[in-house]
Amino acid sequence: MPSSSVSNAAAATPAASGCAIAEIQAWATSFPVPAEHSVRLGVGRTLKRDAVVVKVTTEDGLVGWGESHHGRAHSSIAHFITHALRTMVLGMDATDVHGVWQRIYARQLASHGIGAGCAIAMSGIDMALWDIRGKATGWPLYRLLGGASKPIPAYAGGVALGWQDPSALVDEASAHVQAGYKAVKLRLGDTVERDVARVAAVRKAFGEGIEILTDVNAAYTLADARRAMPQLDALNVGWLEEPFPAHDYRSYELARAYGRVPFAAGENHYTRFEFNRLVDDRVVSILQPDLSKTGGISETMRIAALASAYRLPIHPHSSMTGINMAATLHVLAAIEGNGYFEADVSRGNLFRDALVTTPFAIGADGCVRPSDAPGIGVEVDEAFLDAHPAIEGPAYA
Repeated sequence: MPSSSVSNAAAATPAASGCAIAEIQAWATSFPVPAEHSVRLGVGRTLKRDAVVVKVTTEDGLVGWGESHHGRAHSSIAHFITHALRTMVLGMDATDVHGVWQRIYARQLASHGIGAGCAIAMSGIDMALWDIRGKATGWPLYRLLGGASKPIPAYAGGVALGWQDPSALVDEASAHVQAGYKAVKLRLGDTVERDVARVAAVRKAFGEGIEILTDVNAAYTLADARRAMPQLDALNVGWLEEPFPAHDYRSYELARAYGRVPFAAGENHYTRFEFNRLVDDRVVSILQPDLSKTGGISETMRIAALASAYRLPIHPHSSMTGINMAATLHVLAAIEGNGYFEADVSRGNLFRDALVTTPFAIGADGCVRPSDAPGIGVEVDEAFLDAHPAIEGPAYA
């Protein structure tokens, strides 16, 4: 006998009048990164930026926008949304967000494994449906999720405070501190000596007046971690993000004894079923789900509930466009704790500055706030999508 959750998910929910999902569209979109804006970090030097934008339209004309992470295969993710997931949920009630999630789970994830591709693809649909719910009620998303408008601490990050000469890194960090940020995230994964030199330069320049966070992009070996972690402890680093690949649980466990700096992970873990192991292993103490990767807003809220039971903080990972950035603020306003917002401060990010209306603004207090407009609260320029089709090939050299 199938479980009740699966059997219920298999039956389409009758749509309220006018609320049926009439269409789902997905765009793979790209823009080249000019040489003057290219940065180098643990995954390589940036060549272009990719994204997947999802539009859901109801029978009565309500439109919701979402973002699926590109997964370094943006055309494939968009194709999967359009040609597989779309047909599963057309005609379902757009306000039945959990019903749509369960139907995709029953027909795809549960029967074919918790695949990253499906989790990423369904994330954009789920986000767009929450946007529709907000627009249907006239409420901002944080209110629908049970939250309230509040200041949310932000750190300067995104792609990236990357690998560069320490003096140049200090200059870049200084501009963000002057803009109001009280925390910055530095990219590690070069050599341990150069990594530590960069962190030390920023700490010397700003003292204990700012929080320094670090991200290795899964580039360390155990030997690297053994050498780096005591030095990062001495520099009072707030967290060490993804020193190892997401699936390398044994290295996380062994490296825990090398120092005190907290491990952070989660941007490359998909659905609560993978976060469950992060929690159970008691090694990673900071969870970083990405709304555009882990299964959408619905699944991020479930992961936050799991984290709450263990008093683990949630500091979400931000994705490529202002759609994800704005939605992340709403989630942070609705969950327990005082989690950081990862503010994308990269130069020339058209997905933040041109695709959408302003997704966030840093205040003098180092905080950002969710929009009070209905739904996610950003408008999307479809002409931008038409003018920026997918560019195939790797995004990093």
